Amino acid sequence: MKKKMLASTLAAMVAVTTACAGGTGGGPQQAAPQANGGGNAAGGEKVELRVMWWGDQKRADMTNQALRKFEEKNPNIKVIGEFAPSSGYFDKLNTQLASGTAPDVFFLGGNMVDYANKGVLLELDPYVGKDLNLTDMDKTMIDYGTYKGKLVHVSVGANARGIIVNTELFKKAGMEVPKDGWSWEDYARTAKEISAKLGKDVFGTYNYTVDGMDIFLKQNGKQLYDMDNGKLGFEQKDVEPWFNYWGETAKAGGLVTPELQVSNPPADTSKSLIVTGKVAMGLTASNQLVAHQNLTKDKLTLVQVPRGPKGTGVVFESSQGMSGYAKTKHPKEVAMLMNFWINDPDAAKILGNDRGVPVTSKMRELLKKDANEVEQIIYDYTSRVSEATKKEPFKISYNPPGQNEFNKLAETTVQEIGFGKKDIKKGVEDFYNGTVKIFNNNK
Repeated sequence: MKKKMLASTLAAMVAVTTACAGGTGGGPQQAAPQANGGGNAAGGEKVELRVMWWGDQKRADMTNQALRKFEEKNPNIKVIGEFAPSSGYFDKLNTQLASGTAPDVFFLGGNMVDYANKGVLLELDPYVGKDLNLTDMDKTMIDYGTYKGKLVHVSVGANARGIIVNTELFKKAGMEVPKDGWSWEDYARTAKEISAKLGKDVFGTYNYTVDGMDIFLKQNGKQLYDMDNGKLGFEQKDVEPWFNYWGETAKAGGLVTPELQVSNPPADTSKSLIVTGKVAMGLTASNQLVAHQNLTKDKLTLVQVPRGPKGTGVVFESSQGMSGYAKTKHPKEVAMLMNFWINDPDAAKILGNDRGVPVTSKMRELLKKDANEVEQIIYDYTSRVSEATKKEPFKISYNPPGQNEFNKLAETTVQEIGFGKKDIKKGVEDFYNGTVKIFNNNK
């Protein structure tokens, strides 16, 4: 089943962001399973594929190991891997797409729709049931990769947003760890109480005005981006309560200071105050639990996001996935690689949960058998979310056009409010007007 970019010279081409989920319509027709990762290049000729992804060295080592295994099973195919940090990955990809030198396969996140709109993604439907078997993939994952009736993306990891909790801080405060089904009022009250009990250097939560905005909107019947109708899915009045919520939580003393939010951003696990025992709760993707737990002796766990009027607003979602380049000379081999990635047991064992839990049930069951305690928490949590969304379904979100600019504007607004440069009313007004402008310039 865990983060994240719009090149200034290519702003008219695509809007990009970090991994998040989305999708429309049903999946393609599915046929009987094919052999996992088997087969040779068409005609027996030697084929070379380039594959590009983002991440750190640990992910690169795992990915390259999986690629070597694919080559072992497909001796006529040679795979050249390329990777870049998330901060520069999409700039590099955009440059290659503009010059016609993009890799045969590249990884995308919630920004997949931007690339689909530009016609640079390979249509995969002709290979489904032949070289690409999707019969064991969760339907939401297929929906995510299906855009305007065409399959152009194959999810390779799934996760669910949740609240990561440092249980040691709750133990020190003599408080019970939160449980699924709590409300945002409970969250704020808990943050305030734990801050008060543990002193001025410990805080209940980070500020998640930006990261939690789409969740809040969904919980209240709105959404960040209404892709079906090609417009923003909210008005200024819809986000004012959300900004006020975090402002009030800050005044009550439950929130980290703006200075600490900037110097120790929650998205940077190595600097996270959750792992250093200074913040009790945070919003994160489920697959990030391992990275957090590896950096602390305090026991961490996951609970569902606080509920709103219409539920949690959270779904079992694609974390990231693979798309083929529309101009690739080897579409069959591209599909074969994707099939290996999601269906082959050897691939699953090598790749683990680094990009999220496997998107096929058989591979999830395979890994769950040997999962450690932390991984078991992730499997249990994603299962709870998956079951909950069957009763309270929500639309899968795509990122709005100009997402990188939007995120920058939202973060700047939060800082301006936090540092007292603007009051909440003025900050929200400027934020919404700026959002409309960004959207109109990029749609």
